Amino acid sequence: MNLSKRSFTLLPRLLTPSLSSLSPLPPNFALAATFFRLAHSASFSAVSRRFNIDSPAACVAFYTVCKAINENLGHLFEFKSDINRIIVGFGWISLPNCCGVLGLEKFKLDGDLLGENGSLVVQALVDSEGRFLDVSAGWPSTLKPEKVLRQSKLLSGVEETKEYLNGPCFELSDGNSIPQYILGDSCFSLLPWLLTPYKKSDENAELNSSEMAFNSVHSSGMELVRMAFGRVRKRWKLVAKKWSEQCVEAFPFVIVTCCLLHNFFIKCSEAVQDEDAECSRDQEFPVFDGEVDESGKRIRDALASHLSRANERR
Repeated sequence: MNLSKRSFTLLPRLLTPSLSSLSPLPPNFALAATFFRLAHSASFSAVSRRFNIDSPAACVAFYTVCKAINENLGHLFEFKSDINRIIVGFGWISLPNCCGVLGLEKFKLDGDLLGENGSLVVQALVDSEGRFLDVSAGWPSTLKPEKVLRQSKLLSGVEETKEYLNGPCFELSDGNSIPQYILGDSCFSLLPWLLTPYKKSDENAELNSSEMAFNSVHSSGMELVRMAFGRVRKRWKLVAKKWSEQCVEAFPFVIVTCCLLHNFFIKCSEAVQDEDAECSRDQEFPVFDGEVDESGKRIRDALASHLSRANERR
């Protein structure tokens, strides 16, 4: 794993107060052992041999560092704290007032706990630079995407506490205005704040120019989620492998750690690793087939018309 000396020396300083319980093991030593396990999917016995510590100590160090990262770097999920930067970023890719792209990712589970092809599901919101803004991890693949969303803190923050997406509307050139919104994968329901792609009413139907313009931009947005997860998988091999069903409870903790480190490296201007063929995977989720929210439909139609007009001017 390539990591600059500047970033590696900064991280222990940010985490040291939370790593004092590992004494006499130095914080940078514990961090190096944790990175080795994450990057190489190394067993605790392999970490033990590499760093000349016993396996129980390697295990304690790993989970202590992961806990410290969760506690001390949680502010790097910047959905609430840096919304203006997020909106400006999406504006550069023709999405006015967009506050993120929401998608799901499957991580395979070994064993029959969730059936033959069982997986753990992670819901993530990313920005235009591929940073994670919100992560909800460890859902069973037997749960429908709509239920994952309904049980997540993201939906609660938007619809109940109103702490998210409460900024001003954006006025479009035709006089219509759109509120702050998120692009959502087709497995989610269309909502006033969650805009999903258009789908054909039947096999013979065709989308009009506005609908195609929206779907094209939407598809580019969803690619940001795929790329972010691809980079996490490539850098941190531990989460790319099949997880043992005995480790299910630890998975959400570890994947959030990896997503926070991903953001930390972007913040430090570390080189980004693009995913390759080894990370290709089947990530199909069923298209939502429930009722369409009329308010969401109007907002999506207004944005689609705006994008179509923008295409005509080019």
